Amino acid sequence: MKFKTFKSTAGIEILVGGDDRSNDQLTLKAGHPEDIWLHVNGAPGSHVLLRCGAEGKVADKDSLKEAAALAAWFSKLRSAGLVSVHYCRLKHVGKPRGAKPGSVTIKRAKSLKVRPDLLDEL
Repeated sequence: MKFKTFKSTAGIEILVGGDDRSNDQLTLKAGHPEDIWLHVNGAPGSHVLLRCGAEGKVADKDSLKEAAALAAWFSKLRSAGLVSVHYCRLKHVGKPRGAKPGSVTIKRAKSLKVRPDLLDEL
């Protein structure tokens, strides 16, 4: 399965799912438990992974904002002003039994607000 791939300004890889099936692959198979998982709050959109776990990298504030901006950009809220994005460690994301593709549950999530137009800076 192919994902959209970006690099944060700090050099951390960011992966973005494209549809429900690739979101499942990204979230359930491609990541490391310590990666940061992101998704817009309350709207359909791509799952995003900030790939810092396997190498033990610290997710710096700018990389987190850039990954959140990508989650906002690749969502139904692309044209909104400020978008709320949930994030947590991938180990806190689960899939309920029988849930449709792309549906997950999250625990210990935090949120931040970003503008989807930050995509132009990556």
